[in-house]
Amino acid sequence: MSDTSFGRVITAMVTPFDGEGNVNYAVAERLADYLIGHGSDGLVVCGTTGESPTLSWKEEYELFRVVKQAVGNRGKVIAGTGSNCTAEAIEATKEAAKLGLDGTLQVVPYYNKPPQEGLYEHFRSIAGATPDLPMMLYNIPGRTGQNMTPETIAKLSEIENIVAVKEASGNLEAACKIRTMTAPDFAIYSGDDFLTLPLLTCGAIGVVSVASHLVGEQIQTMIRSFSEGKTREAIEINLRLFPLFKGLFVTTNPIPVKAALNLTGWDVGGLRSPLVSLSPELQTGLERILRELPS
Repeated sequence: MSDTSFGRVITAMVTPFDGEGNVNYAVAERLADYLIGHGSDGLVVCGTTGESPTLSWKEEYELFRVVKQAVGNRGKVIAGTGSNCTAEAIEATKEAAKLGLDGTLQVVPYYNKPPQEGLYEHFRSIAGATPDLPMMLYNIPGRTGQNMTPETIAKLSEIENIVAVKEASGNLEAACKIRTMTAPDFAIYSGDDFLTLPLLTCGAIGVVSVASHLVGEQIQTMIRSFSEGKTREAIEINLRLFPLFKGLFVTTNPIPVKAALNLTGWDVGGLRSPLVSLSPELQTGLERILRELPS
């Protein structure tokens, strides 16, 4: 991987909690180490999957520190420092840079729905405040309420340290447009596990994954197979993993993946309110998927 490449499989890591609902930094360290050893090229820490809306900045900075310490130079650690307040995002991103992280994930500002020019100025300002820290844009209109257009992404890609986008709009046409409008070294990542393979055909490089907590090596093999022209093998892996890809999103992420991790021996604890535990009915279905998961 080059200095500005985040790799092919990036796990959007959950935040473990203890029985009292405090961040369990010891489990976070062990999980980070495990993920890097089992298919992940990098980790996003304190993204939505990491329950960032209910973490304090103090907790986030400590998670950045302990995860980077656990991973070292074996993989990239990307800080989820996005905000719907530009000044707050800049402050958090500067702190991530001081802690020696390898990149930053910046989500489209949520709730306040800035126009495209506002989005451009928001991300340009953050990139300018931390020019040595590679940035991945994050477009997920289903959560933020605002879509970032391919045109805006292409304009932002001209800024030197904006090197990638996590495209989670579910719109394959948009991904194709981004690819045609940006330089070849601007990386496109799928933001949905089940769309990884389709997005590879649109010129994506990989995925920011939830399922890679459980099947990181298989996702890595799927992407590598596609890149080597072994499309039949890639399709077969995608179809084998499809029930898991969908099962981890039967309700709001990260509720199912935390349940799956607990079921498979990782004591990642519960969730912070307003998220709630997986219902018994959905847990039964998830247990079946895990039992039938190909090794």
